[in-house]
Amino acid sequence: MSDPVAIGLLLGWAADRALGDPRRGHPVALFGTWAGWVETRTHRDSRAAGVLTEALVLAPPLALGVAATRLPGPARALATAALTWAALGGTSLGREGLAVHDLLASDDLPGARTRVRNLVGRVTDDLTADEVARAAVESVAENTSDAVVGTLVWGAALGPLGVVLHRTANTLDAMHGHRTARYARFGWAAARLDDLLGWVPARATVLATAAASPLRAGEVVRTAVRDGRDHPSPNAGPVEAGFAAALVLRLGGRTVYASGAEDRVVMGSGPAPTVADLPRAVLLARRVGVVTLVAVVGARLALKR
Repeated sequence: MSDPVAIGLLLGWAADRALGDPRRGHPVALFGTWAGWVETRTHRDSRAAGVLTEALVLAPPLALGVAATRLPGPARALATAALTWAALGGTSLGREGLAVHDLLASDDLPGARTRVRNLVGRVTDDLTADEVARAAVESVAENTSDAVVGTLVWGAALGPLGVVLHRTANTLDAMHGHRTARYARFGWAAARLDDLLGWVPARATVLATAAASPLRAGEVVRTAVRDGRDHPSPNAGPVEAGFAAALVLRLGGRTVYASGAEDRVVMGSGPAPTVADLPRAVLLARRVGVVTLVAVVGARLALKR
């Protein structure tokens, strides 16, 4: 194998599977600190201020990505591996999903409500056990696209620069892309950039979900198209609908955020999730990650011939 980016993606994925996220000095956390520092100095209630902030925040990491992309072969492979490891969140995502499962299985509903906040942005104080399970399944689905497939797809497309671009944009959306008084206008740029960069990975996630669920492949695609289009997020909708079909579950419905309640489209035609469905969702997410890795590495190697 002579493609340094393909080698780096494989090594980065293997590091995430073996080690999970870096325990100290996580680059994404450091980026979040940097973004927060800039925001305190540039925040205004306007889209223009948001655009300026995103540009200032993204400039240093994107410069790093460009520099890494220009490295010679072996160094570029190592840089791609390190950045991919830092950007991928599949192993930590699975651990969080299973931790919520364990708390629910031991009848620790208060603990599960607290733990699921690591995965979701909704209000969890009054959720029932099944509602906690639903929140976790939906988050595992959405974050499989954001924290796994997106990194691999953009890494395969643009090398280290793609890894950095996607992960930083997704992090800024998590920080600024909220429909609250503070971020409704200021966070517009972050939300739109994340929607743009997440569009292809979300559709790739649907296809990978279908490939990872061969007996349900047709239903996965049909449900993603039929139900996902009515979701408020153009990217989370198809992904969650595809997972619902693969797992034979019903996702969506009433969801409460700090900004208010939303009655979201119901996706899929199965029963509502229960605690027993969380390990199934985590396993599906892992299979989707493997399918995506094989596909993007295979595509890069095929184009090199």
